[in-house]
Amino acid sequence: MKPSLQLKLSQHLALTPQLQQSIKLLQLSTLELNQEIEKILLENPMLERDEPEGDMGSSRVEPPGPMAPAGSESTQDSAPSRENEHNEREYDDNGEPGEWMSSGSGGSQRDDDDDTDFQEFQAAVPSLRDHLDAQIALTPLSDRDRALVRFLVEALDDDGYLSQSLDDLLPLLPPELDFDLDDLNIALRQIQSLDPAGIGARDVSQCLALQLQALPGSETRDLAIAIVSEHLELLAARDFLKLKRNLRCTDDALREAHGLILSLNPRPGAQFSQADTRYVVPDVVVRKVRSSWVVNLNPDAMPRLRINQLYAQILRDNRGASGSLSSHLQEARWLIKNVQQRFDTIQRVSQAIVDRQRQFFDYGDVAMRPLTLREIAEQLDLHESTVSRVTTQKYMATPRGIFEFKYFFGSHVATDTGGAASSTAIRALIRQLVGAEDKKKPLSDAKIAELLGQQGIVVARRTIAKYRESLDIPPVSLRKTI
Repeated sequence: MKPSLQLKLSQHLALTPQLQQSIKLLQLSTLELNQEIEKILLENPMLERDEPEGDMGSSRVEPPGPMAPAGSESTQDSAPSRENEHNEREYDDNGEPGEWMSSGSGGSQRDDDDDTDFQEFQAAVPSLRDHLDAQIALTPLSDRDRALVRFLVEALDDDGYLSQSLDDLLPLLPPELDFDLDDLNIALRQIQSLDPAGIGARDVSQCLALQLQALPGSETRDLAIAIVSEHLELLAARDFLKLKRNLRCTDDALREAHGLILSLNPRPGAQFSQADTRYVVPDVVVRKVRSSWVVNLNPDAMPRLRINQLYAQILRDNRGASGSLSSHLQEARWLIKNVQQRFDTIQRVSQAIVDRQRQFFDYGDVAMRPLTLREIAEQLDLHESTVSRVTTQKYMATPRGIFEFKYFFGSHVATDTGGAASSTAIRALIRQLVGAEDKKKPLSDAKIAELLGQQGIVVARRTIAKYRESLDIPPVSLRKTI
């Protein structure tokens, strides 16, 4: 063996920092994008948000309007790199001014200086414990008994149930107060007399019974109490024949008692829980213009960015000087351009989706057609992974509601004519069939498959069961009514 020189040719993909950033921004949701930009703003003094009052003579570029016809332009596989149609003149390495690209939109009328947080004006919802404590304070109890009642209130779960046994709670009380199980039972009955009815119950059966006992007396109420106290399992299984036989009641009486039970709240404490409301900011808005569906970017979802003029002037005054400012300038230019390209790609992909699914926008879910990521990728000359990134955690606002881009993609089921039906359309048909069924004789999965077959859609019974479960539609035995 001896050393030797060899020449070898090979191909590999090298991702530049700019391309890496472009890919990263593309897959972020709107919330994550703004968090990433806030982080960069803290690190890069050359970059700032474009405030309406502080324009400082900078030229902003409006976001692109409705996209050009599909296939009219080409993009590299891994990330969008199509040049923007607007004329662009960027800063040079010494910070010379010129036109530059901004991911902002001049169309938004929101005052950025108005930092009012409207969440501050939301009505405060008292907690369950606060609600009960306010009633306990007005109840004529001794200090000792009031303290015991409040002790049990602290043991309630969020739904208002006392899931722990009194035997387990008794050792937690101070021994010097000499409480016993009778004291705890009396305190529990005191809690169960408070509002809302059903609070302090040990299980669902008792919870419903307490609510019924708080209603005016009637034959229907008494029958409902007997059902929830002794035959709740039969009611849950919808075994109405056995219920009528055990209770010796008529169909009409059982139907009225069942309706009364359905009006009750099995989770009386849940109404006092603080709901964490999460809002979705759509990336695009779909509107019908004449006979076409057109996609426009949502200005409220687009960050407004620009180069900081003060630091740019410092860089211009010190020509030839190299250092962190020059590097920050280049990074700021990259970010502005990549954010713009991100939204440009989002618009192109969303318009292609809308074009393919225009029947859905006209007629609803039943008209959804099968669609794959590969079809959109081939149409726009993008890589399939790029389309996957664009369609994840991106939303479009339409006249039919707000949908994630991925909602419009789905597998297909063959039809007897040789065509294909979207799984989304089949789910919509199942929902329609179940919604129109005779509740006394609901449709089985096999019957639904048969009805779809009559429409030319070949679907196996187990597939119907899978789609039905995904729609949270209970099985036939649980949909039957009296």
